[in-house]
Amino acid sequence: MMRLLRFALIALALASAPALAVQPDEVMKDPALETRARALSAELRCMVCQNQSIDDSDAPLARDIRILIRSRIQEGESNDAVRAYLVSRYGDFILLKPPFKLETLLLWLSAPLTLSAGLAAVLLAGRRAAAPAPALSAEEEAQLAALTKEQS
Repeated sequence: MMRLLRFALIALALASAPALAVQPDEVMKDPALETRARALSAELRCMVCQNQSIDDSDAPLARDIRILIRSRIQEGESNDAVRAYLVSRYGDFILLKPPFKLETLLLWLSAPLTLSAGLAAVLLAGRRAAAPAPALSAEEEAQLAALTKEQS
């Protein structure tokens, strides 16, 4: 029984580990350079999946970009130079955390603006619900009484 429990725990631990799409043939021999490549890959968006980093994506384009990153690092380029090259080629969209500038202003402000609009709508709806209903005039009350008398 303990053996089965141990096996189940190991299987659960392995299943919960992040699945990285980096293929064994992509891994660099130098662990320091591979660490740099992985850090860069984690910062870059897959242009096909768009919701994953290229480190997590199985898309062929993500693989090509991972290989490009590793070859540029192998040639001695800095992380900033590699990132700048990719941004010049694909635009700021390739960055999972795009820089704050005029072109990305709407992207950065969309969440706070949406939250503010939602809060304003809730507050306005609350004010309308809390406002007392206007009193009926004598004529309206007479009409209401006549209508309710007819129905009963």
